[in-house]
Amino acid sequence: MILTVNLGNTHITIGGYEHDDLKFCGRLHTDPAATVDEYGLRLLNLLSLHGASPEQIEGGILGSVVPALTGRVLAALQMLCPARILTVGPGLKSGIRLRLDNPAQLGAELLCGAVAALAEGSGPLVVISADTAISLMAVNGKQELVGGVILPGPQLSLAALVQNAAQLPQIDLSAPAPASVLGKNTAACLQNGFVLGTAGMLDGLADHFCAELGPETKFYATGNLPTAIRDACRTPILYRETLITDGLYCIWLRNRR
Repeated sequence: MILTVNLGNTHITIGGYEHDDLKFCGRLHTDPAATVDEYGLRLLNLLSLHGASPEQIEGGILGSVVPALTGRVLAALQMLCPARILTVGPGLKSGIRLRLDNPAQLGAELLCGAVAALAEGSGPLVVISADTAISLMAVNGKQELVGGVILPGPQLSLAALVQNAAQLPQIDLSAPAPASVLGKNTAACLQNGFVLGTAGMLDGLADHFCAELGPETKFYATGNLPTAIRDACRTPILYRETLITDGLYCIWLRNRR
C-alpha cells in the first residue's frame, strides 16, 4: 500500500492506494498542539478504522502547507513504518514546469491538484483548492503552471464576521441560498451574501482567468467548497473530492525507485 498525506491548515487527508486504486481516504483535524506521539496514534487509529495496518505500507508521500507541523507528521509516519516517505518540494519530479517567481513558495496541494487535473485532461485549466483559504492556480495550454490568486475561504470570513458583529448568527454554508436575493431575515441575508457573494466572486475571477488563458479553460475544484456555492456559480466547475490525494499518488509514481 502507498500512503498519501496532505497536511492542510484545517485538515490532514490520508489516502491508501493499492495497484493504482484508492482503497480509502480519511481526514484528521489539523492540531498545532499535537505531539509526534499523538499524531502517530491518530494515524494508526485511522488506518485501523479503514482496515489497514502499518505493515501494509510500502511507501508514502507527504504534501504540506503547514511548515511548523511537517516535521512532526513526518516523524509520526516514520514511527509507524520504516518505508520511504517522500516530501513534495524541490527535488521531486511533478511533470509540470513552474513559471513562478519563487517555485518553492507554491503550496503542495496546488501542485498536486494541477498534476491530477492534467492526468484527466490537458490545459488550460484552473485548480480551485478550498480550505481555510481559497486558492486558484492556473495551468496554460503548454502544461505550465503560470500563477493564480489566494483569497479567504467563506468559512473563515463567516467566523470573523460573526465574531466581530454582536447580532449576527452562525449559518450553515452547505444549505442552499434562498430563492430570492432579497433576504427577509438576518440568516437569509447572510446565506445570500456568503453563498451568492462567494459564487459571484469566483465567477468574476473565472472571467479573468479565461481572458488570459482562453475561453476553453476548465475549472477543477477540491476541498471544502460547499456544494451550495458551486451550484450558484455560472462557471462550470468539475468537483473532484480526491484531486489532491490523486495528485500526490501521481507524483509518487514519478519518483519511486
